[in-house]
Amino acid sequence: MNTRQARFNMIEQQIRPWDVLDPEVLKLLAHVRREDFVPAAYKGLAFMDVEVPLPHGQCMLAPRVEARILQALALRGREQVLEVGTGSGFMAALLGHRARLVTTLEIHPELAELAARNLHQAGLNNVAVVAADGRNGRAVAGPFDAIVLSGSVAELPHTLLDQLAVGGRLVAIEGDEPAMRATLYQRETPERLHSQVLFETVAPRLIGFEPASRFRF
Repeated sequence: MNTRQARFNMIEQQIRPWDVLDPEVLKLLAHVRREDFVPAAYKGLAFMDVEVPLPHGQCMLAPRVEARILQALALRGREQVLEVGTGSGFMAALLGHRARLVTTLEIHPELAELAARNLHQAGLNNVAVVAADGRNGRAVAGPFDAIVLSGSVAELPHTLLDQLAVGGRLVAIEGDEPAMRATLYQRETPERLHSQVLFETVAPRLIGFEPASRFRF
């Protein structure tokens, strides 16, 4: 595989046409080696418009979805960021290049170790991987200037919204198949949040964020 050409095609044929036009985001996607965060058995999928399988039934989101989320966060290099759902660490790597400090939570210790190795090999020393349940927004100290959920939730927990600083932004994919929405939340004041639907998509559910059963027995 011609890695350089495949990366170029990913950006020009998948990401840019999906309204990702921020030149800094596009430059970063050309710089960070996505293939280094893909399991060896799936290297051939590294630049394709698909979700890449990871251990424990998890996956990397499609590149265009990752890019659109990153663009929506509008990071400028001074932020303290929280990610829920580390996976292999690729989104954390992108965030690490755009923020001052990133804390990323992964419920599976094996994946947390994998991500930590990948991030270390990529030279990211401002990203902390924590093996913890992301449903608890207070598993790590906040508040945060930006929060991203790298997977979908049936409903966004208030524990995460409560960790968002004034002026901060949170992006989450919410809802149930086949109608999920990526939504941007911005905290305007301690009491007021503004929300904006960014795009429709479908993404795998984060572990522990499944909807409560509608049936009682």
